[in-house]
Amino acid sequence: MNTSPTPAPEDVVWDLPGDLPHRLSLLVLPHAGGNAHAYSAWREHLPADVRLLIGQYPGRGARFSEDLPESVDDLALPVVDALPADTGALVVLGHSMGSLVAFEVTRALQAVGRSPQGLIASACRAPVLPNQCPVHPERLDDDELVAAIKERGGTDDGILDDEELREIVLPSIRADFAIDDAYRCTAPAVRLDCPVAVFGGDADPIVPVDLLDGWSLVAGHEVVPQVLTGDHFYFQQDLPGFFARLNPVLETLYASAPSNA
Repeated sequence: MNTSPTPAPEDVVWDLPGDLPHRLSLLVLPHAGGNAHAYSAWREHLPADVRLLIGQYPGRGARFSEDLPESVDDLALPVVDALPADTGALVVLGHSMGSLVAFEVTRALQAVGRSPQGLIASACRAPVLPNQCPVHPERLDDDELVAAIKERGGTDDGILDDEELREIVLPSIRADFAIDDAYRCTAPAVRLDCPVAVFGGDADPIVPVDLLDGWSLVAGHEVVPQVLTGDHFYFQQDLPGFFARLNPVLETLYASAPSNA
């Protein structure tokens, strides 16, 4: 039985507005083991009239006391429930496992007639494909899991090397990797009714470039990935360069909104 306390909406979805009234909201869903704080620096790279929303998963931050997630639904559905009512035009973006969460958030919004303006997937396989690079955290002791995390990148080594800190973060990382390993959307003929854009790194050993166009399988249109220099966390190596590519995509998706056509 789930005995988690009910989280406050502001703990599930961080709300970081710009300096101007927003015309577009960007909802970001973190990678496996990630948290909202890791993406808060994106605020300074977005236009002042784009509102930044960031999902925070169970087992971290203000949600630390909640039960650890066991499925993508445990990650996605609380975010859907906590979304502000005044998002306006909404784009959903996920990185790595967060792209799978973003896909399920988009499907849930689509099911209730609130389809976003677009989905942006980053460094992730298509959700209808099996995980080609599973971690198998259930087979790894803590040291082996830390080594696997360091190999993938995205987590501060200082946290992983501090015994007390890693005891705090490893349970949620284990839970996330188990979800990512097992997830595969098997819904028949699943299609999204919003545009899909895909980003990735040219030297990503986890999700090679040739896997990125698999998102065409759920997009209902051909997806041509935008490939940037870097590995699985390519955007960390050149955040301004990433936003130089991302912001025009956001503008295109916003312009496609019926009220802006």
